[in-house]
Amino acid sequence: MDRFNKRNIMITMDIIRFGLLLFIPLSTSLFFIYILIFLINMASSIFSPSSMTYITKLISEKKRKCFNSVLSLVNSGAFLIGPAVADLLFMVGSPILAIYCNAGSFLFSGLIMLWMPKLEKTEHQAATVKMSWSVIRQDWIEVYHFSKNALYMMTIYFLYHGSLLIAGALDVQETVFAKNVLHLTNSQYGVLVSVSGAGILTGSLFNSIAVKYFPINLLIGFGTILFASGYVMFSLSTTVTVTALGFFIFAFFLAFANTVFLTFYQKNVDGKMMGRITSIYSLFHAILNIFVTLLVGLTANLFTVKPVFIVGSFVMLFITVILCMMTFLPSKNHFYIEADQNPTY
Repeated sequence: MDRFNKRNIMITMDIIRFGLLLFIPLSTSLFFIYILIFLINMASSIFSPSSMTYITKLISEKKRKCFNSVLSLVNSGAFLIGPAVADLLFMVGSPILAIYCNAGSFLFSGLIMLWMPKLEKTEHQAATVKMSWSVIRQDWIEVYHFSKNALYMMTIYFLYHGSLLIAGALDVQETVFAKNVLHLTNSQYGVLVSVSGAGILTGSLFNSIAVKYFPINLLIGFGTILFASGYVMFSLSTTVTVTALGFFIFAFFLAFANTVFLTFYQKNVDGKMMGRITSIYSLFHAILNIFVTLLVGLTANLFTVKPVFIVGSFVMLFITVILCMMTFLPSKNHFYIEADQNPTY
């Protein structure tokens, strides 16, 4: 992926998603719809590392933290506005109208990106290598050697994504926990989801200000501990109020952690390798996500949901405590020094 023009990849993936979405309303087979959704997600998996690499090359290091905070705010706004727009489209039209509007958004995105610069062309890095098994094998070898030489950075990477992996697996059982353990009604659970959305939006707003005044390692370390603490509070809660507070804390500090981790990742991974590293480790993350989700689900069926939630949330907290300790190692300060800062070690 790093050998190809990132802008062209992103445009192509948007056009592919636009075309695939157009076929969903025309489909009469549920199996065919599953195939279309599978292909759409494949295109999204290709788009994501390409966009991350493109952003890293386009945005200077001095501006990345600010840009990432704004990006987090936009994503959070989309998290809240998207469902509201979909509901409005359902009211004035039909689900098919919502699908066509979604397809149109991808087409609009692809057309806008035609105006964005071709960074590889500017840097004389246009792809000329023909893809083959030997090239793919060489990519895996290069990622392995990079990971071996950047052991500290990859340790932070795995600890951070490990905590998110557990959070994602617990999220699958979240509705069961809320309904069967906390005995919440549908309306009460809807309020919790709204509280979570408000937490993400508020956290992103506050984050866009805080990133200017706090160092990366502080925001990563304590941000991850506090979002894990929110999940612990949720798993131990017995009332709607405590549950809502746990939801809010989790969502609020997750916005911090996501933004600063992305900045840390962009700083310490070579842009020439970023696409390959992100793609390969995203594959492992997806496989582990399936495994951990199945494990949590099977364990919840063998026992009950509550102890699984409690154990899972405390494991997540334990991982984030280790992560926080790793970010404050004095010998690793240079991994967090930003372009506009002077080294303090």
